[in-house]
Amino acid sequence: MAVLTPQRPAPGSGAPQRESRRIGFSQRLGRWDVKLSPYLYISPFFILFAVTGLFPLAYTAFVSVHEWSLLGGQGDFVGLENFTFVLAQPTFWKALVNTLSIFVFSSVPQVVIALIIAALLDQNLRAATFWRMGVLIPYVVAPVAVSMIFGRLFADQYGLINAMISAVGLDPIAWHGDRIASHVAIATMVNYRWMGYNALIFLAAMQAVPRDLYEAAVIDGAGRVRQFFSITVPQIRATIIFVVITSTIGGLQIFDEVRLFDSAGLGGPDQNWMTTVVYLYDLAWGDQRSLGKASAVAWMLFLLIVAIGLVNFLVTRRISSSGTAVKKSRRKSLTGGNA
Repeated sequence: MAVLTPQRPAPGSGAPQRESRRIGFSQRLGRWDVKLSPYLYISPFFILFAVTGLFPLAYTAFVSVHEWSLLGGQGDFVGLENFTFVLAQPTFWKALVNTLSIFVFSSVPQVVIALIIAALLDQNLRAATFWRMGVLIPYVVAPVAVSMIFGRLFADQYGLINAMISAVGLDPIAWHGDRIASHVAIATMVNYRWMGYNALIFLAAMQAVPRDLYEAAVIDGAGRVRQFFSITVPQIRATIIFVVITSTIGGLQIFDEVRLFDSAGLGGPDQNWMTTVVYLYDLAWGDQRSLGKASAVAWMLFLLIVAIGLVNFLVTRRISSSGTAVKKSRRKSLTGGNA
């Protein structure tokens, strides 16, 4: 009976070379899969962002250097003429100051009070879920409803706020006549809507703080206030940076509350509470109907938001790095320099 023996490939047949090439290709494919697969997983977000974010931003820049009317469409190329026109308008500068004023009155108290609310909700409360969901209700309410309700509360003659002020013997406040008073009223609406939302973000960060730190602080005799400033705030510093930046972006783009604060919706007869976005809206859809000038305002607002956002980021990061350095120096001094 004949015995079958495996035949070796003839010299020069190329089978070992093909096998090695196949193995090498599989290895390269595996390496490329490891490197590229994470980017493929997150690519839908960036594709959607490019379509809905970057393209409108670039197209707005294109419109801002053209004479572009609402009815006639694209006109002649005018370069920076739209920007110079807007910068020469006193209304633009007044709207910009109003925007910054409302931003300060809204964002600063909003972050501080949201931190305090989150710290209270982080305690062992009865019906904690009820209270935590309750602070989110203002965020769910439609901005139109909030603006209409607060517009009645801050009415000059028949508003509830002025009625309460008159009841204690003080003079009523002209919420729609005084510039600063109108800013405070609009900022109150913004704080009402966003304070609970930011409080829940802070609460989620606080619940991630290790409880061992608080137990050690209690053993050392630290009170609640000391624990808040020495443990809670340093541990949620990254979340504070996030909330500050998002509050800055939202505060500089305020529109709904200002638009619905009065019947005309254009910042009052003297533009006392007209913001930059409302001024943009008036340029695009008002008497001028110039989309080119409105796009110039949009780009200047975008650059302002980026500049203030970078300043906030650098300042908060500096505070964060300085706090980390202080903690490292304290740890080193306690361990005698052997840490």
